[in-house]
Amino acid sequence: MSFGVVLALSSAVAYGASDFVGGVGARRFSSWQIVLVGQTTGAVVMFIAGLALPGIPVPADFAWALLAGVGSATGSIFLFRGLSRGRMGLVAPISAVGAAVLPVLVGVALGERPSWLVWVGMALALPGIWLVSRPAASDRPRDVRGAVLDGVLAGLGFGILFVALAQISDAAGLLPLAANQLSGAVLTIVVASLLKQRWRPTREVLGWGSATGALGACGTLAFMIATGFTSLGIAAVLASVYPAVTVLLAAGLLRERMGAAQLAGIGICTVAVACLALG
Repeated sequence: MSFGVVLALSSAVAYGASDFVGGVGARRFSSWQIVLVGQTTGAVVMFIAGLALPGIPVPADFAWALLAGVGSATGSIFLFRGLSRGRMGLVAPISAVGAAVLPVLVGVALGERPSWLVWVGMALALPGIWLVSRPAASDRPRDVRGAVLDGVLAGLGFGILFVALAQISDAAGLLPLAANQLSGAVLTIVVASLLKQRWRPTREVLGWGSATGALGACGTLAFMIATGFTSLGIAAVLASVYPAVTVLLAAGLLRERMGAAQLAGIGICTVAVACLALG
């Protein structure tokens, strides 16, 4: 197993743990508060790391970082909203498929030619999402529809994040990642204010938000370093395995139960992600 693969999987573990902590925190406080504190904490972590590992960023690097911040904030807002509704096992796998598929589609549009295994993975993702989105006996259809929508929107946001991060030059260092996190925090405040949502953090929120932000920043750092040792496609897809960590934590610590069809769907989504990675 290459060092890049190990780093990409470490990124998945960090992202999955971050999502679990943020999802639990969003059940107690506003998801907007959690996202804002998390983005701000991530900006601080990235700024310190950027000073320790300086680079030579150009304006284009910061432009891509700002777009990545939009994707990160969008993905986090919808993911935490879905997780706060108590359906971690539904929202997380769907968001992962979106985060894995979008970079592949963008690559195709830019002239890349994925292998047949990548297309198999994308084909498997569709029935996998359908099975995951089927309600269990104890679920209300409206709850499942909301969870699926949150998962899809979160996946689109994270897909944009991965695509934009990949455009940052290798010589840029880590300071653009601080701009990424900071722009996500600003976007969260603007959108929350427009929607009249509660976003101003309280003292009780700081612990939850800081933990999820620090874990997310570690995930992003591992992902960026991984892209230097393996291809973007492999790194992005392996990082998208993060829902396995979220679901395992939810099952082990929160005793969240899945129906048989949903378990099968999660398994198929996992195989789909593996095909995308191996392709």
